[in-house]
Amino acid sequence: MLNAEEILAANEASKRGGNIVFCVGSVLRGDDAAGALLAKKLEDFPVEGWTAVDGGQTPENDLGYLRRLAPRRLLLVDAAAMGLEPGAIRRLQAADVATQSLITTHTLPITYLLGELEAMCEEVVFLGVQPAGTEFFDPVSPRVLAAVEHVYQCLADGADFEQYPFVN
Repeated sequence: MLNAEEILAANEASKRGGNIVFCVGSVLRGDDAAGALLAKKLEDFPVEGWTAVDGGQTPENDLGYLRRLAPRRLLLVDAAAMGLEPGAIRRLQAADVATQSLITTHTLPITYLLGELEAMCEEVVFLGVQPAGTEFFDPVSPRVLAAVEHVYQCLADGADFEQYPFVN
């Protein structure tokens, strides 16, 4: 009979080298919940070939776990203030975040997180979802809910992230 540590190790091993959706955000801050909502959707309705990791408000805490999984492809989804219409989805790069001062609500700079992820994965795609509001206890806006559904459907339809334009 396996102990708890052996069960967890076997579970990690089964996911190693696969595709990860790394969802970031706070369920307490309105549209910042976009990532967390996607993680929940993927938990309830898994997409074959993809594993969701909910990084919450402190995604850097999951870096060790992600290193152990050694994903080939990683999709990072987070709310990002890009100056667009609420619910707009854009591909972002570390340079966009550094030069355009995109706002996130997380402890460490997102550029640090992206650098760490790019060092451990063959391919990293960062999708930002434009929030309408991120104040504590705001409801999630319908346009951000629709954006989460759109990203989920993109994953279910084969994960062609090229359909999302770059932010600039």
